[in-house]
Amino acid sequence: MYAYLQGELVDASAEDAVVEVNGVGYSLHISGASYHQLPEPGSAVRLLVHLYVKEDILQLYGFIDEEERQLFRLLLSISGVGPKLALAILSGLHVRDIHESILSNMPERFQGISGVGKKTAARIVLELRDRILKLHPPGTGKPPVSMTDKRVHDDAVSALVTLGFPKASARNAVAASIDALGGSEVEDVVREALRALQRP
Repeated sequence: MYAYLQGELVDASAEDAVVEVNGVGYSLHISGASYHQLPEPGSAVRLLVHLYVKEDILQLYGFIDEEERQLFRLLLSISGVGPKLALAILSGLHVRDIHESILSNMPERFQGISGVGKKTAARIVLELRDRILKLHPPGTGKPPVSMTDKRVHDDAVSALVTLGFPKASARNAVAASIDALGGSEVEDVVREALRALQRP
């Protein structure tokens, strides 16, 4: 029914985003990975959409790219995996790691995600091993950040905003710092970001 929504990002959190299209506000559930790739509220945004229908439930789920949406739909096909858990998996592991974990028969990688037990992790690997090969392989672009990187990212951005830097500038500087450092402690990221922000 819906392929994508394109409009203005009104608000966003690590779980939801509101996009206004022609005067209508659409609330979409999103993963933490998609959240970290969203622009600032008030900016133009385009989110791919999946409409989840179950009995009297209609919910919209939004995704930054097709790879994430494809995996979400595959995860929904697993017994015991609903949309909330599927988003948690996409927030906990980036697309490349999910592909690698399934193809390398490593269900233990999923067990660190809240709500994923040993049996569910085993089902994900067993049932998706052949089906995931039919998907387009993960792109060569920058993957969504891991759970650890997200915590570092959020804490570092918060620290810079507290110091008086605009949130958009803080986000960009922190993302660049994490890339440059290859993942690090919050203090190191903040220090590197400050150097970038203070350059003329």
